[in-house]
Order: sequence, then C-alpha cells, then structure tokens
Amino acid sequence: MTRPHPSRPTLAFLALLSSTQASADFVGDSKASLELRNVYINRDFRQEGAPQSKAAEWGQGFITRFESGFTEGTVGLGLDALGELGVKLDSSRDRRGTGLLPFDPATKDPVDDYSELGLTAKLRASKSTLRLGTLQPTLPIALYNDTRLLPSTFSGGMLTSQEFDGLTLNAGRLTETNLRDSSSRDDIGYAGQTSDHFDFAGGTWTPTPALALTAYTSELQDIYRQHFAGLVHTLPLGEGLSLKSDLRYFDSQDAGSAKAGRVDNRNFNGMLSLTAGAQRFSVAWQRLSGDSTFPFLTGGDPFVVNLVTYNTFTKPEEDSWQLRYDYDFARLGIPGLSFMTRYVSGDGVEQGAVRNGREWERDTDLAYVVQSGSLRGFNIRLRNVTFRSGDGLTQDIDENRIILGYTLALW
Repeated sequence: MTRPHPSRPTLAFLALLSSTQASADFVGDSKASLELRNVYINRDFRQEGAPQSKAAEWGQGFITRFESGFTEGTVGLGLDALGELGVKLDSSRDRRGTGLLPFDPATKDPVDDYSELGLTAKLRASKSTLRLGTLQPTLPIALYNDTRLLPSTFSGGMLTSQEFDGLTLNAGRLTETNLRDSSSRDDIGYAGQTSDHFDFAGGTWTPTPALALTAYTSELQDIYRQHFAGLVHTLPLGEGLSLKSDLRYFDSQDAGSAKAGRVDNRNFNGMLSLTAGAQRFSVAWQRLSGDSTFPFLTGGDPFVVNLVTYNTFTKPEEDSWQLRYDYDFARLGIPGLSFMTRYVSGDGVEQGAVRNGREWERDTDLAYVVQSGSLRGFNIRLRNVTFRSGDGLTQDIDENRIILGYTLALW
C-alpha cells in the first residue's frame, strides 16, 4: 500500500519553523482532537441483472487533527496536521463497493487498512492567511467529500483574506487529491481524466447578518472552466418563524481540450426553508441545461441542493425537485434527538440512448447526540435510502447505514 509523505515545500517550511523560536501563541493557541467514526453500510441492488446482488461493509475510522497557533511577528508561522486511519471490520470481495473501503484492483479483496498523513504550513499577515499543503476546502467550486469513513483531502495552496469587514476572499491552486477511500495522492481531475492544476478565486460578501452574496471563478486546466454565483438570505417572520432562501447558479464550459469529453452545462438550483419552532419545511428545485453532466472535481462533492445520500441529480438536461421535513425533539423534552426525511424526483434526462430519463430517491435519518455525562457528544445516526431509476441511469438500491461518532478533545 502506498504511504504518502509530506511534500518538499511542506518539509522546507518545517525546517524554517524549527529555526524560528516558538512563541507562547504558537503552543498556547494550539488544539488537537481525535474523531472516531464507526460506519456500517448495507446496500441491496434491486435492478434486474445487477452484476452484484449486495454490498455490505463495516469499518472503523480514526481522524486526528492538530492546529497550531501562530508565531509572533509581522508574519506569523503555524502548522496543522491531519492523520487518518481506516480499519476494515467486515467486508469481502463479493460484498465490496460501498465506498467505505478500498480494494485491490487485481484480486478485488478489500484492504485491511488505509491511511493518510497531511501537513499544512500556514502564514498569517494582518487578517490574511496562506495555507500550503493538505487542504479541505468548503467552497462552491471545490468541496471536499466527508460522507464515508474518512474525509477526502486536496493538496495545494489557498490564500484567505478578511481584510475588509463582511468580505472573505479566497484564491488558490489545487494539484492533487486523496480520495475518501484511498491511501495515495493522485493528480487532480474530473471524469477519469487528470489535470496539472485547478485554479480558483472568489469570495463571499455579507452586507448584513441576514444576507450573503458569493461569486467564484475557476478552471481545471485543459478540462473545464466554471463560474458560480450564489445568494443566501434569512427573513425573520415572527417569534420562532423564519424563511431561508438559498439560490445557486453555475456555468461550466470546456477549457482548451475536450479530453474529458464535451463540457457544456448550466445549473440553477435553489432551496426555500421555512422554520417554525421545532419543525423545518423545505422545497428545492434544480434545473440543468446543456450537452453534458454537471462537472465537479474528482474526490469532491457537487455544491447543489439536490445532492442527497446516494444520488446528485446532475445528469444532462435533468430537472429535479425535493421536498424535505426536519424535526427537533428538544421541543418534546428530548434534546439531541432529531428526524429528517426527504424525497427527490428528477426527469428529462438526455444521456446516451436515454431520452426523458427519470429517477427518484427517498432518505430518512434518525439521529441522537448525547447531551451530558462522560459520553457527551457521542452520536448515532440511522439512515435509510431508497433509489430507483426506470431507465437504468444509475443502479437501483435499498440501503441502510448505521453511523456512530465521537470526538475527543486532546487539549
């Protein structure tokens, strides 16, 4: 198994840091945690002639995070570290494929364990911070995946500036990715094709606490260019009552070469959520146009409202809508207990030989977080998923997940 090593720029930074007298802020402002994840996924393939009748895997994840403070001076230096270890508890070659565990490409046997070590050098001047090394961006055009045993990561550099009140700017370059079920770093890419780098720039302006406006531009070299504009607004309607609007628009086109196939996609999607006390009612709509599917980085997730547990509803020409209901049982005297159910339906897909393709998904979650005592913060989530596609666009499944989590603060 490939064991990744820190990059040369990161090692050079470590040498610089070791020669710099560590200040109390560097040590005193540091923090570390250990996150434990135990995940079981049982997926039953329901379509006729499925190559595999079921996939069932169980694993234990360990995620250690260290974040330093900054040294004193005009330019403060710091270092973050991320250590990830995934351990197989149960799987086999005929039950692999949940995305929980990697498997040997030759024998198809799931590996016993997989891991990653990521280091991030950081430099701060005024209210701007440059990070070099392992990154987990949460940007509309680059969103890391955190839906399995271990989260994915990217490698590169990102500058974040908050020099002006209410305005956060980000710019950077990503060059590699570590998938959620992998021990190695690979060149960044999309649709099975790799690229030298992914560049991005943009930011979010919050003129009032209730309104946020976001815009980004990006390019995956020789594959696609993507532009994004978004708006989030919260409107108070009375005591315990509010309406949240979340609107997003993407424009994606070819960039120089069509080695990943033609990229031509416009994606408008939005969600309205009405919160009334312990309840939240949401409705969403997603409209894609153009000749291709919606592009997003390998190792990441698409930033769309109809990204749900199993499907993304981002196929060419697809229209999809969602109805969602959330309930917080604290109102009934059971703090920490919550319920969510949603239904998403998509149609109009034009992909290959499929015309007016249709698909739907139904998800239900029941979650509980311990509120006090020695296990405070321990959480359990039970998740049920049903997905169907009448045109064979995606494999039909019935799925259940059990997810246990606990984060221990080391200091």
